[in-house]
Formats: sequence, structure tokens, C-alpha cells
Amino acid sequence: MKLKILDKYIFREVVMTFFFGICAFSAVFIGSGTLFSIARYITDYGASFSAVVKIFVLGLPGVVMWTFPMSMLLSSLLTFGRLSSASEITAMRSCGISFLRISAPAFILGLVVSVFAVWFNEYVVPWANTAYSNVIYYEIKGNTKPKSQEHIIIKDINNDRIKNLVYARVYDAETETLQGVTLQMFDDNGNLQNVENAAYADYGGNVWTMHNGIIYDVTDGESKHSLHFETQVLPINATPTQVVREQKSTEEMTMRELRQQIDIMKTQFVDTNKLEAELYQRVTVPMASFIFALVGVPLGLQPTRNSSSMGFAMSVLIIFVYYSLMTLCNAIARSGAIAPLLAVWIPNIIGLLAGIYLIRRASR
Repeated sequence: MKLKILDKYIFREVVMTFFFGICAFSAVFIGSGTLFSIARYITDYGASFSAVVKIFVLGLPGVVMWTFPMSMLLSSLLTFGRLSSASEITAMRSCGISFLRISAPAFILGLVVSVFAVWFNEYVVPWANTAYSNVIYYEIKGNTKPKSQEHIIIKDINNDRIKNLVYARVYDAETETLQGVTLQMFDDNGNLQNVENAAYADYGGNVWTMHNGIIYDVTDGESKHSLHFETQVLPINATPTQVVREQKSTEEMTMRELRQQIDIMKTQFVDTNKLEAELYQRVTVPMASFIFALVGVPLGLQPTRNSSSMGFAMSVLIIFVYYSLMTLCNAIARSGAIAPLLAVWIPNIIGLLAGIYLIRRASR
């Protein structure tokens, strides 16, 4: 069914203000963060023009991602504030059009933006963050040696099945050793066959060698036999540099990779609250666009004629409160005081309840 003239009119107004918000908020983030970082890389490391252009472009997806909810809130407040101050909302309602019908285009746009933001946050942002880190670390800083890092995971995949899975608690760059090594070996059906735990593994002669370990034979998920060893070859066909370069930070992982990382670390009894909070936030932050549409539309119905200034002020206040609450809940999730899944959803739950209340009040 084709959109009616009213829907087209409101949708166009909201979309135009939404893109204006993206440009405005992105400019603020870039001016207050990205440009300072670029200036530091130029003065401290003598970054080339091509490298500067790369980090500027590759840094944009991560910035734009955070502006989607802000822009949706701003567009809802400004658009409906202007319509209200011009008495257009009053004229529409006098024709028998309900508030929900008038605001439907904004709500639909908020939902579409949220769904797109989830996709954008899954497929574009992690790739851009990985490329951004590589440019800074290898092109600008000129680092070629691997650095020490925690939670090393190496996968040997054959025909889309994991053949070997290696986890190390720490990689020590000075000694070129993996500390606290666990090797899991799987059969052709993907079932766990053997588990080998070693105190450490060192690299020499193009071979990783585990030291002071135990081999467990696993049958039907239970350990049946064990064997101690002094040394054992670790089946990794990678140098220390390759091992470290394959590792990703949480910002560089997709949601699928985060889930895999969490599952692997749980088998090693490692605290995963930080990763779980990051995983769930990949959905809650994009969904804030829809929440802000629910809140912004009824709040935009201001009787004052200064709708634009009031909309800007109100959007700044709501954004500050929301992101302050989000930061607090994220810290609570990482501490484990509340389950990460619940903690990171608290700001959106509060926003949803507030939106429902405001919509009901505006509909009267």
C-alpha cells in the first residue's frame, strides 16, 4: 500500500532532520576526538598523508554508529516540535487523525534505523576497527614485533570444522612463550577427542613446544585416561607474530566471534562478564534509536514557539542521562553484580516504559 500524503510529509521531515543530526553529532565527535588523535600521530610519529586519510575514513563507522540514536531523538523532537508550534498537529487531530497515526512514520523509521544499525554494527564497524588498528600499529607506529597479550585463541579449521583449538591465558612477547596452554582436539564429527594442558609453550626452530603438561582422553564428554608429559609439540603452523596478529580486540570482533570467544573462555573458567556486556550492547545501543523515537515524538509536542531551541536542549539532556545510565549499567555488568544481559538492557527498558507513558499521555 502506498504511503498517504501525510505519511510522506512527516517521513520526509523526520528523515531530513535525522541526516542533519548524523552530520552534526559526527562533526562533534570528530572534532573532539578523531582530529586530536590525528594531530598526535602526525607530531609524535610523523604519520604520512595516506595514513592520516585511512584512519580518518576507517574511524567514521565507529563514530556514526553512536550518532544513530542521538540523531533519531533529535529528529523526533525537532520535527514534531515544529509541527506542534505551527499548529499542524492540532489541525491533523481536528480532522480525526489520532496521535499514533500521525507519529507512525517516525516510529517506523526508528525501528528501521535500529535494525540497520544492528547490521552496520555487525558487519561494517568491526571490519573498520580492525583496519584502523592495523594502520596505526603497523603503518604509523611502525611496530613489527608482536606485543604481549592476554587470552590467545588459535583455531585450526578444516572443511568448516574445528580440528584443533588452542587457548593460552597470556602471550609473553619478551620470552616468546604462551602461558597456561590448553589444546582441544576434535574428531571428524566435531566431537572433543583429546585435551592437553601445559604450563607453557615456547617457540623455537619453527615449532611450538608445550612443557609440563597432561593429556586427557575424552569419551562421551568425560575424561577417561590421563598421561603426563615433559614436552609435546603444539600443532600450530604460525609464528609468534602471526599468532598475535590473528587476535582481535572486542571492538574488532563480530557478535558471532564474541560468542565463540565467550564459550571458549568459559571452558577455561575465565571471567567473561566484560565480553558478555560488549556482546549484548551490540544490540542495545542500536535499539536505542527506536526507543528514542518513542520518547522524542511525544516530547516534541511543545506548546512553545521556540521548538528548535527547546528540542536541542531536551535532546542534549536526554542523551546525557541515557548514556550516563548506560555507562553505569555497563560497569555493573562487568563487575558481575547483575547479570550482563539484564544490566545492559536497563537503560532501554527504562526508556521503553517512559516512551509508553508519554505516548499514552499524548494520545489523550
